[in-house]
Amino acid sequence: MSRYGQYCPITRALEVLGDRWTLLVMRDLLVGATRFNELARGLPGMSRGLLSKRLGQLERDGLVERDGVGYRPTAAGEELRPLIFGLAEWGARWAFGEPRSDELDPTVLMWWIRGGIDPAPFGERRVVLHVQVPDARRARFWFVVAPQDVSLCFTDPGYDVDATVRSSLGVLYQVWEGVIELPAAVRDGLVTLTGRRDVLLCLPEALQLSPVAPYVRRARAAAPSVAGAVAPPA
Repeated sequence: MSRYGQYCPITRALEVLGDRWTLLVMRDLLVGATRFNELARGLPGMSRGLLSKRLGQLERDGLVERDGVGYRPTAAGEELRPLIFGLAEWGARWAFGEPRSDELDPTVLMWWIRGGIDPAPFGERRVVLHVQVPDARRARFWFVVAPQDVSLCFTDPGYDVDATVRSSLGVLYQVWEGVIELPAAVRDGLVTLTGRRDVLLCLPEALQLSPVAPYVRRARAAAPSVAGAVAPPA
């Protein structure tokens, strides 16, 4: 980022944060990503070389540090949390409408969902969730939920499936982002859930939505016409 040539804390902040992808890297670090490959999977439009460059710059600027596990925000990086999620709140109210086709990547969504599944409601057993997205270029995914880990599989892992989720990609994104409530999507036929009853009963509690979902819900409740309309099922 070239310098602005103005003695102002806003311009100094932009010199640190204004490069493309930088705030999204910090977003993912703040919501729990730690390893380079985790960050790369969540930002597939960003080359690995550029990601490495941005992480190096964030380290030099004192926003990120490395430990034996991976990357973590420093105290200065943590203080970006209200700024980044303030953007989420503003964006949900003024810039967030129907999903555009170039924003709908099934692998990215499944990677995000993987990070949002809480194994605790399922107890100590292993649970296999099968997601079918018939309108996506990759249409089938499996989550293997163990007590201490959740794995995303792109081929059948060979275990019995406990529950199947079937929906269009656009609807799944809107459920994840808080635009559509999961029970309403099921009631309206936008999402189909089948499988073991005990697993299906735990599913709403186990599926933690996007960190920005509360902002989207609040914006829609305050001004539905501003926050955008629900896209029709594909």
